[in-house]
Order: sequence, then C-alpha cells, then structure tokens
Amino acid sequence: MNIKENDLIPSSEVFVMENGDPVKKDIQEFLKNKRVVIFGLPGAYTSVCSAKHLPGYVNMFDLYKEKGIDHIICISVNDPFVMSAWGKDHNVGDKILMVGDPFLNFTKAIGSDVDKSARGLGVRSNRYTMFADNLKILKLQEEEDAGSCEISAAENFIKLI
Repeated sequence: MNIKENDLIPSSEVFVMENGDPVKKDIQEFLKNKRVVIFGLPGAYTSVCSAKHLPGYVNMFDLYKEKGIDHIICISVNDPFVMSAWGKDHNVGDKILMVGDPFLNFTKAIGSDVDKSARGLGVRSNRYTMFADNLKILKLQEEEDAGSCEISAAENFIKLI
C-alpha cells in the first residue's frame, strides 16, 4: 500500500446501492467528519472473505459502535449489485455499508491493488483494515497475504482503536 497512517483518505468514486439502484459516491465526501472502519478484501463470495472477514465485523458491530465508530464499510472491487447481494446473504442489515469499487478507483488510489490473475481473479484488492477520523487514517493493518485474515480481522483490529 502506498497510503499510510496519518495520510488522508483520497477522493475516489465508489458505488453503493440505494433503493435498488447503484449510486456513485465520492468516498471522501461520504467520510468527512466521521469515524469509520474500512475493511477491504479481494472479493465478495471468496472463501476467507465470506468465512471470516465480513462475518467478524457483522458480529462485532456493537463493540465497534461502543468505540464511537460511525460506520463500518466493506469495500471490494466487485460491482455494487454483487456487494449488496453478498451483504444480504450475510445479514449485514444496517451494520455494514457494502461498497463496490468496480473500477478500482479507491483500491488503486491507496495502492492496495494486487494482480491475482494466476488464480483466475484478475486485479483485486489486498486485504486490509483501516480506522479513519475525519478522513485521517489513524490505524492501518494490511495482510502480507490476501489469503490470510489475522491483523485485519475484526477481533484483532478493535484492539487498536
């Protein structure tokens, strides 16, 4: 990653679903004046992402809220329809905002893009979690291997906030 702690989250277009339609948002505008946890991962419906990363944040939502977190955001290079469906399959409800980064705008802006073509995935995001307050990244954990979910996992990352 080329972004690091104390950097500001860059302006990037991402997509969310609102009332059944994909809506383009500037992530910087959305996060202004908010305390957020953003976790990025290689892809919706992939094994580690579905078994550990997303469910961990869903299960620990209340503990993050107690720490004053306004939003928990899951971002992946999938389109917003896939992110929405994946969120529904994991019963995220209003706990996690499912964000699509299909053109890798945010992923490339923070330097988290990784080529997974050898595994049939194309260019994806590495696995990471960050905590930002009013766009400033205060904590950032990136996994050395996207197939691992340890330092970026909900139960471990919360200790840093």
